[in-house]
Amino acid sequence: MAISVQKEDFDLGQAVRGLVGERTDIGALVTFTGLVRDTADGTLEALELEHYPAMTEKALKEIEAQAQERWNLSACLIIHRVGKLEPGDQIMMVATGSAHRRDAFEAAEFLMDFLKSRAPFWKKEHTASGADWVDARESDEEALERWQR
Repeated sequence: MAISVQKEDFDLGQAVRGLVGERTDIGALVTFTGLVRDTADGTLEALELEHYPAMTEKALKEIEAQAQERWNLSACLIIHRVGKLEPGDQIMMVATGSAHRRDAFEAAEFLMDFLKSRAPFWKKEHTASGADWVDARESDEEALERWQR
């Protein structure tokens, strides 16, 4: 189980190899990589992510612990980048490993939904017309409802 908040880019293959290594108890490995998406009008120059390190790491550990309690995970990795990123850059990744695919898939979805809405990152979009903070989206909150069961 590992969490990393970092400025530098990451190599998905290397991250997965580091997580799984020579283990043979993992029958399913699910990965998700989020990319910086351009705005609908194609004007995004950069997305800047800020955070308070102690607060962010605590929140990510709590989110991961909740996933561990709900699913039988053998391995879990969360990487989230901060700083100024351009459209197309990798922004985050989640990897979950389990003996069975259902646990790995559901845990990965859970982590992604909670990272999107509960992890304390503040995002600012930079365009030619200036910079604006990104507001929370109602759809992100709605995605959490299925986990309240």
